[in-house]
Amino acid sequence: MSDFLFRPRRIPRTGDDSPAGSLFRYLWRMSGRHQLWICLLAIVVAALTAVPLELQRRIVDEVIKDRETALLWTLGGGYLAVLLVQGGAKYALHMYQSWLSESAIRYNRAHLTGIFERRTDDEGEQRSGEAVSIIGAEVEHLGGFVGEGLSQPVVNGGMLVAMGGYMLVVEPLVALISMAFVLPQIVLMPLLQGRINRLIERRVVLLRRFGDKLADLPGTDHDFRHSDMPGVLDSVFDNRLRIHLWKFGQKALMNLLSAIAPLSVLLVGGLMVIAGETTIGVVVAFISGFERLSTPLRELVAYYRVAAQANVQHKMIARWM
Repeated sequence: MSDFLFRPRRIPRTGDDSPAGSLFRYLWRMSGRHQLWICLLAIVVAALTAVPLELQRRIVDEVIKDRETALLWTLGGGYLAVLLVQGGAKYALHMYQSWLSESAIRYNRAHLTGIFERRTDDEGEQRSGEAVSIIGAEVEHLGGFVGEGLSQPVVNGGMLVAMGGYMLVVEPLVALISMAFVLPQIVLMPLLQGRINRLIERRVVLLRRFGDKLADLPGTDHDFRHSDMPGVLDSVFDNRLRIHLWKFGQKALMNLLSAIAPLSVLLVGGLMVIAGETTIGVVVAFISGFERLSTPLRELVAYYRVAAQANVQHKMIARWM
């Protein structure tokens, strides 16, 4: 196992320097059939998500009501077993993702370094600041997307489907009212992220420009204060604050909608319990379920952000190649 984990994946070379035509072609190029195995593991993690909700409901509705001690231990043991299996599967998933990502980063850095060396030999002096930025930070962001490129939306989307489906089966009315605060997050996410994507692309351009000017500074007669580098830094500062403005605004809106969903369960479910139309166990399970829904929703928002940034950097690195 350690021999497999601590050795990078051998990625076959294509024989030329042409970049992949799209981000997902690049992803398949770097990981191949490993994506199928990692997605299967992600499905296992997602499928186990709804099981604890049903066990919570049964413990409250059956065990506590009927004072069944033996059933309490049985359900409690089953709950613990599910948590252990799911926790182990998540750990294995994260390590698998990391192995694929780090293998891709290593391959990309070695490959792009070779391209830079050949260009320097053939064409003389090169823009070394830009090359350092690309081979350093940009490749790390791009290669880091390889491990989670397909498995991350599978596992988080699967969790949403599993928990949402369970709630709809158990108590459709409460689930539908609460889902009204969850679905807008899925709709708003790409709209808000589109603005952030354009700012991210602008940031990459600015940082490359700053890297080039920094690399050229020792060979010029100007110091930092008399160059145009302070202006570039001001542009980077302005760009970063705009990204934070949109990013944290998006996060605040998502958090508000996520917090309102459990409140709707308490209000609607409480009225149904008073009227005798549902049980306390259902309300407890639903509150727990919507708290659990917030995690995959946040992960999907983060994934969309990472995917957008990786797509920008893939296109810009491809143009540099």
